[in-house]
Amino acid sequence: MASLADELMNDLDDLDGGSDLDDELDAAVAGPSGSGGAGADDEAMEGDAAADEAAQALEGVQDGDMHVPEGGVRPAEEVDPDTVNAMDLAAVSEVGKVARLQGSRTMRDVLQKIEYYREHPDDNLASDQDSSEYLLIVQANNLSVEIDNEMLVVHKFIRDHYLPRFPELDTLVSAPLPYCRVILALGNGPELQGDIAGILPSGSVMAVKVTAATTKGQQLSDTEWKVVQGACDMMFKLDQSKRTILEYVESRITLLAPNISAIVGTQTATKILGIAGGLHGLSRIPHSNIYLLGAVKRANTGFSTASHSVDRLHTGFIYQCPLVQQTRPEDRMKAQRKVGAKVALAARVDIAKSSPAGAFGDEMRGKLESEMERLARPPPKKVTKALPIPDEKKKNRRGGKRARKAKEAYAQTELRKQQNRLRFGEAEEEVGAYDDVQGMGMVGSSSGRVRANMGEARSKAKISKSLKGRLASIKPTSGTATSGLATSLAFTPVQGLELVDPSKMRSKVDEANAKWFAEGAFTHVQKGGGIGKPSASGSGTGTSK
Repeated sequence: MASLADELMNDLDDLDGGSDLDDELDAAVAGPSGSGGAGADDEAMEGDAAADEAAQALEGVQDGDMHVPEGGVRPAEEVDPDTVNAMDLAAVSEVGKVARLQGSRTMRDVLQKIEYYREHPDDNLASDQDSSEYLLIVQANNLSVEIDNEMLVVHKFIRDHYLPRFPELDTLVSAPLPYCRVILALGNGPELQGDIAGILPSGSVMAVKVTAATTKGQQLSDTEWKVVQGACDMMFKLDQSKRTILEYVESRITLLAPNISAIVGTQTATKILGIAGGLHGLSRIPHSNIYLLGAVKRANTGFSTASHSVDRLHTGFIYQCPLVQQTRPEDRMKAQRKVGAKVALAARVDIAKSSPAGAFGDEMRGKLESEMERLARPPPKKVTKALPIPDEKKKNRRGGKRARKAKEAYAQTELRKQQNRLRFGEAEEEVGAYDDVQGMGMVGSSSGRVRANMGEARSKAKISKSLKGRLASIKPTSGTATSGLATSLAFTPVQGLELVDPSKMRSKVDEANAKWFAEGAFTHVQKGGGIGKPSASGSGTGTSK
């Protein structure tokens, strides 16, 4: 019966080698590398698709809970530093009441097993499913997280108890271990003048010394000082235990998964293998879901979490690895998906033991670093292209009657020519309307008014023959024809509706003209321009009555 490793190797052979699988995963994760609007749209669609896949993968998990695959080990939860800083531990008399991990049985058992397996390595470590040392590696890695949580609590305990002696030290030195070393160096004397040159940088040393000389803190009692010293000793013991665990985990995980460790580091590799259930469990997870290992499902409240890396949705252990954290915050979501795809390849290589020295992982890390650099590059500048060299060869111009007519239709008129001319030494007239001012040039400069010339025939609108015939049929044939809209009814204020005779109205007008203008000398003007003789009724001296 074939083993699981043989089955995985057969699957890789069916895919025609690891290089094709690498190309397939790269194409699925990286997406198009071109720039421009299409590339931005593809990246946006890729991000939406990844978010949908992540939501589908975390379906069925309660809010605030972590998805653990079958066969995996639930990792230790990290304590929020803000929660620890909100504690008030000044009333606690002993550090052992708030920090019990150092003397616990779990800590002793793990450290004893580490010493044992350092001298007697497990031969079944390669087949991680049945190896007791592999379970120790996962347990020790989870214990290192609990040690970090314990160190945060002890640090808060020391700060609260040493605060009356040197209140300003908390703001000058924030790291837990240097804070404890500075406290032991300064002591509890009336003057804080200890040697801290080898503990802090030169700039911080000067700041601490100047502040210690002017502090208003009060000296602690002997009991309080012993409590602070005991808490500092516990801090150093916790740090030593953590160093022992990390050195052991790093030395063993590089043998179990050298290529994964080369990509994401030993700590992250141990967390991934622990929650996935080993290399075999990790190899069964799709590459698009590997970066979700360790992700805590959070309720979507509608508030933005873009500026808080801890509260980002769909972020797991890979998001915390150094390779992702060294990128820009806006590129980390893309980076973790790319790293997750490479981890999927490295897991299959580690199962097959085809690269025991981690050369494949180093190669993948180099590719990822190059990809991160590409993501961090600014977009290319928009290049202003120069105009092409004009073609100076002779152009073929159309001639003939039709071409001349077309040119005449768009030719410059005389009015436009006058507007474009300026008389030397004289200001032109300007016409303004709204926000526009137009100069008139020499238009109307002689008479003082703007006079438009008669339109030329070449620039007039053309009328077809059929339209000319229709217009002729509409026009009246004679000037004496009565319009069909004329009426003989009139409305007067005296009689109301009155019937009027149009011929009688015309005779009244003729009689009025004959009475007042018939006797004038120039009343009758001949058509040729001469003056005719007045009629018999108009003979006489021409004087008015």
